[in-house]
Amino acid sequence: MNRKILIPCAIGAVLAVLPLVLNAYWVDVLNSVGIYAILALSLNLIVGHTGLFNLGHAAFYAVGAYTAAILNTHFHIPVLWLIPVSGLTAGLFALVVARPIIHLRGDYLCIVTIGVGEIVRIALINNVFGITGGANGIFGISRPSVFDLTLRTPNQFFYLIWVFVAVTVFLFHLLEYSRFGRAINYLREDEVAAEGSGVNTAHYKLAVFILGSAWAGMIGNIYAAKMTIISPESFTFWESVLMFVIVILGGSGSIVGVFLGAFLVVGLPEVFREFANARMLIFGAAMVGMMIFRTQGLIPARPRTYSAPDLEEGRETAV
Repeated sequence: MNRKILIPCAIGAVLAVLPLVLNAYWVDVLNSVGIYAILALSLNLIVGHTGLFNLGHAAFYAVGAYTAAILNTHFHIPVLWLIPVSGLTAGLFALVVARPIIHLRGDYLCIVTIGVGEIVRIALINNVFGITGGANGIFGISRPSVFDLTLRTPNQFFYLIWVFVAVTVFLFHLLEYSRFGRAINYLREDEVAAEGSGVNTAHYKLAVFILGSAWAGMIGNIYAAKMTIISPESFTFWESVLMFVIVILGGSGSIVGVFLGAFLVVGLPEVFREFANARMLIFGAAMVGMMIFRTQGLIPARPRTYSAPDLEEGRETAV
């Protein structure tokens, strides 16, 4: 069997068995790892593949979660039906926010996205339009149902979350090796050269920002369904930092690296919970060491190579 098929099948089989051998606590830890892995993959599209510094990703995660919570509690629409609506709302918000700032580069874009994240959080705390619940958030979000099965336990949510992870990996892998993926990688390597080659840089940067934000909005829906209660405290600046750290630590632009980063940043601290007084010190020291000795991340993206027909096709379609 082809190695590209065998390895994902083996990983899928292991994941399918894990809820049967682990207790509810560790299954819930894996659920958190899955949620952060999806969030980091959506941010990796923006940061890793395109080179845009975004430290306000939690804002779009929040927009998706609050969209699901408001529509579910007010209109009783099944929460999983609202996944595309949450993605669309977060994507539209990203369009409004990013359109005037997408031309910014480096630190300037980073600072603006931090501001966007804080504006969203403060707006939620102040109960914008009287529908966000203020600092207390929104209660009573209904449990999601799949084939008439209401999801309540960590084991049941495990399969929902990790199926979404699998779909995300599959689609993002296809995107990475598509014409669109080649164009955004040109931007990351050299934006000036890409623009000189005919790539519409503003168009592609805006498109990838919207796509990554929309995906964060969709996982915000699943988070709201899992918790049944959301509040602004779940979408702080620290959440954006955590996603950014996962991408940089695992390897910018690498799907496998993002997964490793999610396990290390979200899962590993739970393993060492008994060393609560020292675990963050150890984690911080490890991060400093990484930034000094392996700046490209643990599993960086492999260099892309293209054949002559690929380059010619990319030149024709990237304009």
